[in-house]
Amino acid sequence: MIVILSALDLEYQAVRSHLTDLRVHRHAAGTRFELGCLAGDGQQLALGLVGKGNHPAAVITERAIAEFSPSALLFVGVAGALWPGIDLGDVVVATHVYAYHGGTSEDSGFKARPRVWEIDHETDQIARHLYRAETWTRRLPDGAAVPALRFGPIAAGEVVQDSTISAHAQWVRQTYNDALAIEMESAGVAQAAHHNRSLPMAVVRGISDRADGDKTATDGLNWQPRAASNAAAFAMALAQELIVEHKNRPASKAREANSMSDNVKNVARDNAQVGVQAGHIFGNVTVGHPPQSQAADPVAQLAELRDRLARARKAQDVDEDTFIAAQDEIAVAAESLSEKTEAGRGKAMIALKKLRGLLADVAELAAHVSAVITAIRSVL
Repeated sequence: MIVILSALDLEYQAVRSHLTDLRVHRHAAGTRFELGCLAGDGQQLALGLVGKGNHPAAVITERAIAEFSPSALLFVGVAGALWPGIDLGDVVVATHVYAYHGGTSEDSGFKARPRVWEIDHETDQIARHLYRAETWTRRLPDGAAVPALRFGPIAAGEVVQDSTISAHAQWVRQTYNDALAIEMESAGVAQAAHHNRSLPMAVVRGISDRADGDKTATDGLNWQPRAASNAAAFAMALAQELIVEHKNRPASKAREANSMSDNVKNVARDNAQVGVQAGHIFGNVTVGHPPQSQAADPVAQLAELRDRLARARKAQDVDEDTFIAAQDEIAVAAESLSEKTEAGRGKAMIALKKLRGLLADVAELAAHVSAVITAIRSVL
């Protein structure tokens, strides 16, 4: 699965317009994502809104990665141009992301100490191929002018820059003079992707202003939605190519990329017997039947089930559609149990019975669902 994130509602809407069969996916902490299919392709994507700023962007990105275990991540939206030769509506694909606010303040002035993240080679190659082939332009709205597509660094800080003569603006242009555009979120997104085994990540920005003091005027001329639409068109074409690329990889290589399989095979010989088979073990371990005095906690068991489901998907024991449907039923069960009412427990039981049917082909997971059902019945 590919996850696509945006900071503003209009950016979100620009991406959303390319998706069909949308449905809400609720995160346990309250974040709402949408799952949808790429129009004309049928491949499923996850879409989320991070809000303004690098810090919230990093938090929501981390949440999306943990929830969906994506194969790649795209951040899509608008930005300000840093140089006069870049036109409104142009699309910038980041080769690097600068977190430009890092530094040290000394008597002689402010010395930059930026963090830098570079786009991974494979994603960069796919993006440049799309640029050469020009097939991505088919996703532009009918009658829309074809914008220029540019590759270069993007600077991400914590302020809205709308000047070319302020001390801050001059310092940015002097210190990061190869940056093409400036914005406020992609450093947080890049940081989260980096901390998740360097997850492939791309930043695609449409130019909506020139960061030169005329932002109010360009916003008034509706350059934000136009620039967001251009960025979304390229991003959706890139997402489609990434899905095809990952799908065509041999299954053996995909498993090797997971570093270590969760599957363990024990062989009993002669009079020996296998007592326990286990891969990676998380949480408490009980061999045999637990004492009757220890009542199982359904909420804790649901959390463990969510972890087991994610590992089963990673090991390719559960396909993508089943994984998503199962996550939805777990979310319904958890939310219903939190009501702490008889009606809530009843709704949780119905969701778990559906879940058990979904996971019937994976005996270990189906057994765990049955254990949760038993635990709920024990507290009725």
